[in-house]
Amino acid sequence: MVTSHDLVRTAIWARELAEDEIERARRGLTERQFPKGAYICHRGDRLDYWTGVITGLVKISAISRGGKAMTFAGVGPGGWFGEGSMLKDETRKYDLVALRDTSLALLNKSTFLWLYENSKAFNRFLVRQLNERMGQFIATIEQDRILDPKARVARNLSWLFNPVLYPGTRGHIEITQEELGLLAGVSRPVANRSLQALEDEGLIRVEHERITVLDLGRLAVYDG
Repeated sequence: MVTSHDLVRTAIWARELAEDEIERARRGLTERQFPKGAYICHRGDRLDYWTGVITGLVKISAISRGGKAMTFAGVGPGGWFGEGSMLKDETRKYDLVALRDTSLALLNKSTFLWLYENSKAFNRFLVRQLNERMGQFIATIEQDRILDPKARVARNLSWLFNPVLYPGTRGHIEITQEELGLLAGVSRPVANRSLQALEDEGLIRVEHERITVLDLGRLAVYDG
């Protein structure tokens, strides 16, 4: 198990913190494991922790009253999420599911709020994080309405390489076709065909449970 000291020292949001702020954060951190398929949190529940992915993959999604499912984001190693719910002191408006065996870092609410109220460096990170997240959510709505399945697969894959939201992803990602399909809202066969087509176009290289991105710029704006 990773120590709380290691978790803080390697977290993207802690890079500009003062030593006393790092120590305060360290004391507020715990680690928890979730098996593949487990719900971390259901929509409408409280989760009074700011959450980071140490290993694994988390899907953030919701199902409408009409039964339509929508995935907002996938969060891989190094990514942190839930700051909006923490700041607004509200229940979660989405489901959190572990798509593979996942280890999470949990920063308790009192520590999160202390950093928010006392650390300029932490607030600068939150502004960058919220700005990137807003852009991703807007793009999610756009893709759900106008992009074909192959383009949705391409865009969702590119989002996992966002350096602000997911700093732990570099060049390649450990992900299965089924997992990527769940993030993009397509079936496994459709995800498979889409990845083969993207590989034929020279944008990615597909290996067993691993995808290497060869042209992130084109992948991020891919429209089919």
